[in-house]
Amino acid sequence: MTIKDIARLSGCGVATVSRVLNQHPDVSDETRRRVLAVVEEQGFTPNNNAKRLKQQAGTSILVVVKGRQNMLFAGLVERLQQLLRENGRDTSVHYLDEDGDEISYAARLCRERKPLGIFFLGGDLELFRQGFGAIGVPCVLLTNTARELGFPNLSSVTTDDGAAAEEVIHLLAGRGHRHIGVLGGNWSCTQISWRRLLGCQRAMDRLGLPFDEERQCEPSRYSMDAAYEATRRLLDRCPELTAIFAMSDVMAMGVLRALRDLGKRVPEEISVVGFDGIPMADYLVPRLATVRQDTQQLARRGVELMLRDIQRKGTPVHDVVPFALMPGETVARLE
Repeated sequence: MTIKDIARLSGCGVATVSRVLNQHPDVSDETRRRVLAVVEEQGFTPNNNAKRLKQQAGTSILVVVKGRQNMLFAGLVERLQQLLRENGRDTSVHYLDEDGDEISYAARLCRERKPLGIFFLGGDLELFRQGFGAIGVPCVLLTNTARELGFPNLSSVTTDDGAAAEEVIHLLAGRGHRHIGVLGGNWSCTQISWRRLLGCQRAMDRLGLPFDEERQCEPSRYSMDAAYEATRRLLDRCPELTAIFAMSDVMAMGVLRALRDLGKRVPEEISVVGFDGIPMADYLVPRLATVRQDTQQLARRGVELMLRDIQRKGTPVHDVVPFALMPGETVARLE
């Protein structure tokens, strides 16, 4: 596999592929995504990066990010790099599609680069169960819990997603909402979104709210455009909804645009709540109600565990960090 093959498979010129591989800024996001998707699919390692890879082999900590449009992860990556740099550690960041196999990808990186350790941002626990045994270096999973997996070299730091989702439903119910839609994510029981969905279900059952998963819930990729289309499908099927809980702030942005295009005012006619608490949520009009994850604490604790295990192997730790429900301006009180 050569750079010419990548150009042919992606439909781009060789020069364009070269700019993408060398991280030049003068490439459109769509072109960059197309080229990187082919690179990932083919398992391609550019020869012109061989020297850099050799220099980093055995000295760097890898960060494997699942999802290219996750703004929460962008903040986490920046904080991880800063903390690791302060501790004299190099980092190498790798992005996968949200449907990619992070474990087989990380296993290949281990063979090629021999890293000191790996951070996983997001992850499918079923993929960990199937293939993580091939990875021998210290690893930390952020924003999902590995408590039930039992691997000796895998710690995790996460938010209590179920409890946070319950608080969202209690907020909406406390303001008079009974018909609540849930949008986004993959409903597999090994995914973060599944725990958020269960939290919604527990709260609705406890509060005596109607909950018909087939009607009130709509899966979606974690992107604005996917959430936009999912919102339309959800409201076509369930027009009586007075509130929508989107499982990420990025999704919530797609929801807000779809509602605007459908002629619905937020929050006067329909309320919206997101999840993550990314900085942009505070600058939307109206300001987005959301669950704020503590990215500073997630990153700090994750780095502490990673450095501990690189220096001396310790027992795996599975921490849960606090979250905060930010009421924002997108939730109305029904009369």
